[in-house]
Amino acid sequence: MIVVIGAGIAGLSAALAAAGDKRVGAEGLTTYGNANIAGNDSSDDVLLVCKDEFVESNTYHAQGGVACAIFSDDNPQLHAGDTMAAGHGLCDRTAVDVLTDEGARRVRELIAAGWHVDRGEDGSVLRGLEAAHCRSRVVHAGGDATGKVLELDVSAMVRENRRIHVLEHAFLNDLIVRDGHVSGVRLIVRGVDGEAESRTIDATRVILATGGAGRLYPYTTNPAVATGDGLAAALRAGAQVADLEFYQFHPTAMAIGEHFLVSEAVRGEGAILLDEHGHRFMTDVDHKAELAPRDVVARANFRTMQAQGGKPVMLDVSPMAKENPDLAAFLRHRFPTIDAYTRSLGFDWSKEPIPVAPAAHYWMGGIRTDLFGRSSIPGLYAAGECARTGVQGANRLASNSLLEGLVYGYRAGLAAVRDTDDAVWQPQTLSNSAIASLPVAQEPMVLDMPSHDDGNANTGVWDRKHIEDEMWKHVGVLRDHDGLAAAVTDLVDALAGANAAVPGMSGAGSYADCIAVLENRNLLTVGYVEAVAALNRCESRGAHTRTDYATVNPTIAHSIAYRLKGTSC
Repeated sequence: MIVVIGAGIAGLSAALAAAGDKRVGAEGLTTYGNANIAGNDSSDDVLLVCKDEFVESNTYHAQGGVACAIFSDDNPQLHAGDTMAAGHGLCDRTAVDVLTDEGARRVRELIAAGWHVDRGEDGSVLRGLEAAHCRSRVVHAGGDATGKVLELDVSAMVRENRRIHVLEHAFLNDLIVRDGHVSGVRLIVRGVDGEAESRTIDATRVILATGGAGRLYPYTTNPAVATGDGLAAALRAGAQVADLEFYQFHPTAMAIGEHFLVSEAVRGEGAILLDEHGHRFMTDVDHKAELAPRDVVARANFRTMQAQGGKPVMLDVSPMAKENPDLAAFLRHRFPTIDAYTRSLGFDWSKEPIPVAPAAHYWMGGIRTDLFGRSSIPGLYAAGECARTGVQGANRLASNSLLEGLVYGYRAGLAAVRDTDDAVWQPQTLSNSAIASLPVAQEPMVLDMPSHDDGNANTGVWDRKHIEDEMWKHVGVLRDHDGLAAAVTDLVDALAGANAAVPGMSGAGSYADCIAVLENRNLLTVGYVEAVAALNRCESRGAHTRTDYATVNPTIAHSIAYRLKGTSC
């Protein structure tokens, strides 16, 4: 049996592929060297494990759309070029070519299978323009509810497949590794009375599709489930990770309320950013203004807020009125979810600007995988935001995230069901780094797992607010050496305390209380490695900005891999 952890688009795609569903994959795979896979049309039973309700995931909350070159004036090569440019020199070209070519194939297949994309009066698929794209290629559904529609439509396909079994309210406690090979998972499952129950599941393959870790930060667009669970479990098992220093902060989340995401597509339709004096400042920052890459806009927003004492910047949609005289009606139709939320806060954004600020949105780094989702641990695969495929580089191109989950989730499921037990991962090479004291070539930097035995746990167990405040202060939008060094020291102590608190508690108490403790340990685990990676990358590149290194460092040629040595479980 194959176990898939996570039910966003990456997990759903992996489950469908492993179960042999023919509605996805009919157009085949891209031919790019080791991007191919041997084997026949194998299939297996799949257990799809969900921490919360079946459809609760980052995918469900995604707004903007899916970037794909399916229109006559576009092609995968143009899409790949935009992706490479946004990634600031750290994208792997083969991985990107696979993404854009197979992405177009997978999207066409999903539309044919019944994905309810938005269409014009003539029945044609509608598309939008987003930042750093040279073409209007972003397919959307439900206006600004693309992720929700995609999640519901694809999860319905999963429910129809008799080989896929769904287990809700089950939390990944840890991976089971025997003789160097993954052999199962340890779960915490919610019992009928709400109590936590331990359960061990044997599996020949495990696919992690657990999303990101936006809950590291107090300001995030991510749902409550985004606590880095799969990435942390992989780190404890000794898997290699890479690019964790690159955390994308979305430029425009509501500055009040629940920091609700105001989609990139709003700026794509013509909205502009203003400072407290009503000045449009993005034209002073980049020639693409509000349609500059997300990292550029996020930094500009953050610095503008600093200059005006922390007051949020304002997003003004009034320029859209030139093409849409009845602006209120247009906003209700094109952005129904955002429109309803802004109005619930008392704003009529058709008549007044709304306050926005940067918020943690997407992690470019993750478990280092090859082009079929294989990790450095045999039998362990990863896809979606928890994986580092080489596609996103130092900064994700807008609306490439759902596409990556769709493409590489399918590939991971295909490999998991076709691979033999002696299959090995074939990662793309990392260019050598000339950083003093760090490894060159392909060897990862090995970090010790903090524990009380080291005598470095001087603090009590941190609560969620403590974690969020530490990360925002020292590992946020703008970073420097002293802040990152302080974060590493603090997080070592905090993680040691969290590791000491976990043994013996995982089978007692309520499910909610139990996973809250485990989630905090996971956040501290991934936050610690992120802080180390950010401290070691002595440059500013993409989503990683060091105020003490204003430019790109040419000696850091590519990514640095990391792994944790020793576990607390």
